[in-house]
Amino acid sequence: MTALVRSGVGPLCAMARAAIPSIWRGKYFSSGNEPAENNPVTPMLRHLIYKIKSTGPITVAEYMKEVLTNPAKGYYVYRDMLGEQGDFITSPEISQIFGELLGIWFISEWMATGKSTAFQLVELGPGRGTLVGDILRVFTQLGSVLKNCDISVHLVEVSQKLSEIQALTLTEEKVPLERNAGSPVYMKGVTKSGIPISWYRHLHDVPKGYSFYLAHEFFDVLPVHKFQKTPQGWREVFIDIDPQVSDKLRFVLAPSATPAEVFIQHDETRDHVEVCPDAGVIIEELSQRIALTGGAALVADYGHDGTKTDTFRGFCGHKLHDVLIAPGTADLTADVDFSYLRRMAQGKVASLGPIKQHTFLKNMGIDVRLKVLLDKSNEPSVRQQLLQGYDMLMNPKKMGERFNFFALLPHERLQGGRHQRNARQSKPFASLVAGFSELAWQ
Repeated sequence: MTALVRSGVGPLCAMARAAIPSIWRGKYFSSGNEPAENNPVTPMLRHLIYKIKSTGPITVAEYMKEVLTNPAKGYYVYRDMLGEQGDFITSPEISQIFGELLGIWFISEWMATGKSTAFQLVELGPGRGTLVGDILRVFTQLGSVLKNCDISVHLVEVSQKLSEIQALTLTEEKVPLERNAGSPVYMKGVTKSGIPISWYRHLHDVPKGYSFYLAHEFFDVLPVHKFQKTPQGWREVFIDIDPQVSDKLRFVLAPSATPAEVFIQHDETRDHVEVCPDAGVIIEELSQRIALTGGAALVADYGHDGTKTDTFRGFCGHKLHDVLIAPGTADLTADVDFSYLRRMAQGKVASLGPIKQHTFLKNMGIDVRLKVLLDKSNEPSVRQQLLQGYDMLMNPKKMGERFNFFALLPHERLQGGRHQRNARQSKPFASLVAGFSELAWQ
């Protein structure tokens, strides 16, 4: 690899690029080792090569944004990448219990904060709609508890393909969908249980109000800037064209500071960091909304608490995939830095976690729910599916320790507001936030 040299935001200086050698190789992949036949020239690759030739090397964040959400060629825009035939499987696709327990979590928080007469359920990046469908089933089953509450569903989704799949999964066929491609609310309908449902491309278009927000495997696909510590200070990792192979990409290091360096903490001790400004913007928005109108946000994702370094990777056909090979055909992801999310809440709200998925689900009563479902089932195949799903969710070597849960709550929720006290106790409910504390199940 060679170093990248930019003059302001202008094109790369070719002479300087050739003159300053610099090496950076990712933990997961060393770009350049793949044989030529494994590097097909995709439409996205052609687009990126043209872009780099025109304006110079691009940041990893810009690369991720183009590859995943480019309106014409983006991986997420026109593909169904979920399930066995896709590139990855998420927890809701593995077991219905996962979504059911999250539904219980939202009802628990609604009850703990005074049983508001209305709330919005807002999911960021809803996949195929499986998770919100499982949550809504719980709401229906507990209809007697929620009977005096007006609920609406709001989905934030940029993928045209996935929004159509979500509509098929969630809406009542007899009620036609309202569509308006040019509006912030680009689709409206009614769920199978009669709840109003709307689709948006951006969180800021969702109406403000008492809301419960859900982000499951959402933050890990937001674009990250990557930085490497060098003797000269932090240097950002860029993506450039390989001078030896004209239709191949490679990583390069910037020879001087870049604007995104401001997101690195002054006391950072790691030698490689990934920062996600977009995640910070969304957390700030969620924090402001929750502080102003109440509710809570629940985040479940791959991640760490400010300890990991190089986590940028690709997935294609359920296998790890070189992030620079055949862009547009594989999912790109980077672990969420929960310490950064906590920092970006800026004290406007309280945060809990991250805690491991197996701990959260155990605290939520997954063992009790599994036993109920097993007792109700006489079909060996169904029982086997339930047990396999449980193992995938809970096994520390599978999803149990790879995924974490993190929550944003109003400060008064943890300080014992007037709706949070038990008449027989002087202590507030601070220690009884479902999932984040061990609860007694009977």
